[in-house]
Amino acid sequence: MSSYRELFNYGKALLKRSGVAETEPDAWLLMEYVFDIDRTWYFLHQEEEAGEEKAEQYARLLEKRAQHIPLQQLTCQAWFYGLKFYVNEHVLIPRQDTEILVEEVLKEAGGRKGLKVLDLCTGSGCILLSLLEHLEQAQGMGADLSEQALLVAEKNAQIQGKTKQTRFVRSDLFEAVCGQFDILVSNPPYIPTAVIRELMDEVRLYEPRMALDGHEDGLYFYREIAAHAGEYLKGNGILAFEIGYDQGEAVSGLLEKEGYREIRIVKDLAGLDRVVIGRKQQEEKYV
Repeated sequence: MSSYRELFNYGKALLKRSGVAETEPDAWLLMEYVFDIDRTWYFLHQEEEAGEEKAEQYARLLEKRAQHIPLQQLTCQAWFYGLKFYVNEHVLIPRQDTEILVEEVLKEAGGRKGLKVLDLCTGSGCILLSLLEHLEQAQGMGADLSEQALLVAEKNAQIQGKTKQTRFVRSDLFEAVCGQFDILVSNPPYIPTAVIRELMDEVRLYEPRMALDGHEDGLYFYREIAAHAGEYLKGNGILAFEIGYDQGEAVSGLLEKEGYREIRIVKDLAGLDRVVIGRKQQEEKYV
């Protein structure tokens, strides 16, 4: 039998030997997950013996994390914009950087009620569901080509209590989409194909390639969406993308070419391009 402290130290050492970047945080988060404890409880009880069954479960998860399987896939949960989401190997793990996309869309929405939101390449549904959490009386549609991803998104809609506000459809971009929307948001695959092999193991080996691969130059999905979004956006509607760190000018150029206005590039906390957002031209009214 081992104490909680001995197990924690074992976890930190194992992950360090395995080249995991966040050794102590990951060892702790797995301990927190398995034993359902917090830091205060641990410091008060760290010399006590841990239950054998839970200790074995902790060791198994550590071994998987040592293989660079993402922590969120091991716990099947990820936090995004203050909400806890279910995730698995079929969806991209929500990133903190993506929260900037949600923030900027909410700013542009300006507190208006009853908006309709379309999320292309919805994955886990975290972007759409986070927007619906903060947009009063809003309705949303999430589209994705992956049936497995849509099952995750639907589960998250249930977890967040948004099933009546959302509809998820299997669609190759706009293929199965119908209707008009006030907001079109997307975090599409944007990594150039040749760059994928350079990604860290957690991403390259374990996250779905179809959620990463933006084709040769990484801009394929931006071109496709920008070219057709106007058919689905209402006048003055918002089009917002998450982008790669060096894609701001290219993606804003695509929006400009399609006649969008008030185009902005938003940077993340590291000063890197993260979001491009613009508005569709207001439709002219004839008397």
